Amino acid sequence: MMLLTALRSAKTIHHVAALLGYKASALAFMLYRKDRAIKYKQFDIPKRYGGTRHISAPMPDLKLLQSRLSDLLQNCLSEINEANGRADKAANRVNSRADRISHGFRRNRSIITNAREHRNQKYVFNIDLKDFFGSINFGRVRGFFIKDRNFLLNPDVATLLAQIACHDNALPQGSPCSPILSNLIGHVLDVHLVGLAAKKRCTYSRYADDLTFSTSKPVFPVSIAVSDPENEHRWSPGSELARLVKKCGFDINPTKTRMQYRNSRQEVTGLVVNKKVNVRSEYRNTVRAMVHHLFTKGSYEILQRVDDGKGGITINKIAGTINQLHGMLGFIDGVDLYNKKLIAAAKGPSSLTSKETMYRRFLLFKEFFAAPLPVLICEGKTDNIYILHAIRSLAAAYPQLATTNADGTIKLNVRIFKYSGTSTGRILRMHGGTGDLGNFILDYRAESARFKAPGQQHPVILLIDNDSGAASIYNIVKQITGQKPKGTEPFVHVTGNLYLSATPLKPGVTESMIEDFFDTATKSTVIAGKTFEPKLEDETAKYYGKIVFAHKVVRAHADKIDFKDFNSILSNIVSTIDAHVKKQVGAAIP
Repeated sequence: MMLLTALRSAKTIHHVAALLGYKASALAFMLYRKDRAIKYKQFDIPKRYGGTRHISAPMPDLKLLQSRLSDLLQNCLSEINEANGRADKAANRVNSRADRISHGFRRNRSIITNAREHRNQKYVFNIDLKDFFGSINFGRVRGFFIKDRNFLLNPDVATLLAQIACHDNALPQGSPCSPILSNLIGHVLDVHLVGLAAKKRCTYSRYADDLTFSTSKPVFPVSIAVSDPENEHRWSPGSELARLVKKCGFDINPTKTRMQYRNSRQEVTGLVVNKKVNVRSEYRNTVRAMVHHLFTKGSYEILQRVDDGKGGITINKIAGTINQLHGMLGFIDGVDLYNKKLIAAAKGPSSLTSKETMYRRFLLFKEFFAAPLPVLICEGKTDNIYILHAIRSLAAAYPQLATTNADGTIKLNVRIFKYSGTSTGRILRMHGGTGDLGNFILDYRAESARFKAPGQQHPVILLIDNDSGAASIYNIVKQITGQKPKGTEPFVHVTGNLYLSATPLKPGVTESMIEDFFDTATKSTVIAGKTFEPKLEDETAKYYGKIVFAHKVVRAHADKIDFKDFNSILSNIVSTIDAHVKKQVGAAIP
């Protein structure tokens, strides 16, 4: 418990500043000398069902400080859980008792893990806490750090942390450290309510200010919720629940109390829980219609709720953005993936579902068909690093690829497709290698033909090694174009806005790979007594492979590397971009 021990030992602003990565003078300036009026940006946003939510968003310097405090507290909480036998590991999150209580703003928690606790129950009872963040004032934050048995901080240190976290005597909505602090202080409430739920054979969980109790008992416990004698479907919090909430310093919002029965749709944190955790069918259908409109017209509309200033809301239709739709599809995919992993654990992996197929078509549209910049797709993650730093190093010679700003920063004018652990790589089935690229060519050709919306304004360029591994790609290109690439062309047009560019061949050789374009000195770098072997991905006893080379040589020393041999690769990329521009101009002329 190194961090928690250090925090407990802290006594001065110098100790706190060091833990947060600041000089004491800089921390003191931000807390005591900087004008309070310019620390936060204040604004209101409309709530989903009427009314507004006041946001106090910290300015960038204060936001960074609060983010570091949040990270420190999250790490301290992880140490506490580990010491108490409640290690916060994703692999254990379904069965860990600690996971069944608080799910908001916590690592490896989500609205999905919260909803899952209440599946397939006879009764699901929801209440909301009123002004959750606002009810946690400066005194409560300071007092928590002083008195909580896990922290027991020096009073001066507790004061400093409360000063960093609070604004206008409350936790502000918009601060990065308000969520973790609300959970720490809300844990006292959780302890009381999980005890009440256990006594009454109910399940309890909390997501921020949203509290849920569920049970399959024949009669719902009256100490938790009671129905109105004149209307059995109108429910209010039971006396014991109300007493415990009040005792812990919170208030129940009487307008957001509801009981849901098994014979109707039951929702927890916006997700259906009658059987498995699921997204509402209306939401799925709406998103599906938006996607269809985007594919056919190039745009779509969303409904916007606007506060009318009289306590009500009006509904307006406004143009939706492609990123908003990506977020909606990502949300649906996240829920489906959670269920799919549970099924895979029992039955093994399965193929793409119909919803994932729709998501894949959207990603092909967004990332490539309607790309706002030329796109480079390399064979793998290491190639991405090589090309990125080559472009940055040679930016002055290639304004089509990058722009050097007045302050010396470099802005890429192309996008390098990232192979990552996100849904994009998984859904597109692109993890690197010529096999994936070959499948991508066929998939993109088939799907892009279905899009009726305007697009393909910018080229998508596949950059591959010109070696034996390219043979399968060349055969696919021949299947589409009728002509097999020779490997000596600067680029080959495959279909639509899709192009193929292989690494150039140096004089006297018949094959090349991208590592050939580094100078001898760079490739001779010794790391931990090992030398570079470009045909390896990982390490052996004598050699290191591409991964170490990309990160510990190229990325670490990019400003010292001579990238001049990459000119031939970048020139081919620019030629491809120029050819596509001419193609677009020619198509526009009647």
